[in-house]
Amino acid sequence: MQLQVSKKYLPIIIAGISGLIAVFLINRYIQERTEEAKKRVLLTQKNLGTVVVAKQDIPSGTTLKESMLAEETVNRAILQPRAATSIDRVVDRIAIVPISKGEQVLLNKVTISGQEGSLSMKVPSGKRAIAVSLDNISSVGGMLQPGDHVDVVGMVPIPTVTAEGKQATQLTTMPLFQDVLVLAVGQEFTSVPSVRKEERTVSPVVTLALSPQEANLIVFVQEQGKLRLILRSPQDTQVQRVAPASWETLFRTAMPEQKPETQELRKPKRSVEIYRGLNKEIKGLE
Repeated sequence: MQLQVSKKYLPIIIAGISGLIAVFLINRYIQERTEEAKKRVLLTQKNLGTVVVAKQDIPSGTTLKESMLAEETVNRAILQPRAATSIDRVVDRIAIVPISKGEQVLLNKVTISGQEGSLSMKVPSGKRAIAVSLDNISSVGGMLQPGDHVDVVGMVPIPTVTAEGKQATQLTTMPLFQDVLVLAVGQEFTSVPSVRKEERTVSPVVTLALSPQEANLIVFVQEQGKLRLILRSPQDTQVQRVAPASWETLFRTAMPEQKPETQELRKPKRSVEIYRGLNKEIKGLE
């Protein structure tokens, strides 16, 4: 009788156990999906940031008011360097350059009243302002303006050893840095000069924005050789690999099918003249 009763309730017991397992699995599934959803929300929030944008066109020299600005939440991938993240940081500041409607307000485009003449306000974060002395040709004919971007090339004597084992130097042109911001030309550090064009003189000093390591290297090159700047297009931000230029690369580029003569081969060979009657014969000496 007891065996029959046990068999009678066996399906109920199995169904109850199965139900408990199902409830456990469902709860586990819901917990996992909840955790995944939380992670996605946190990841989304991590990739988002607040940026200040202009609600209207703001001319240069305008004092920024709260009504001219708005805060927007955007993906951090499109945040520009030095973009203001709070209206409080830029309100009552003065626009150094025009700011278009919808444009992100950058901290290096605004300044505190009385600091419009400070070059330090123009230096990008992580960069250093370093002045280099150049002649008229090296500075693109004196046509550089603040805000331009240039490539910096160095011409330095490289120590070499001749075939005879003697120490010598070879002048080599080396690409140093590309897409470098020009902060100032002479004492002008705004794109609009403070003096009329006919009154301007070509300045031998150009101030560049470089990282601390780049600034250290350019000081070394300037002491050892000569610098030259190459003006870039405003639309060109590509950094290309450029090989150093020397006699070897010149011959290889200009005459790729001919082997460049070395300095030793270009030296005149010693020879001796031998006369046999009226006939003259020249023989070279090794």
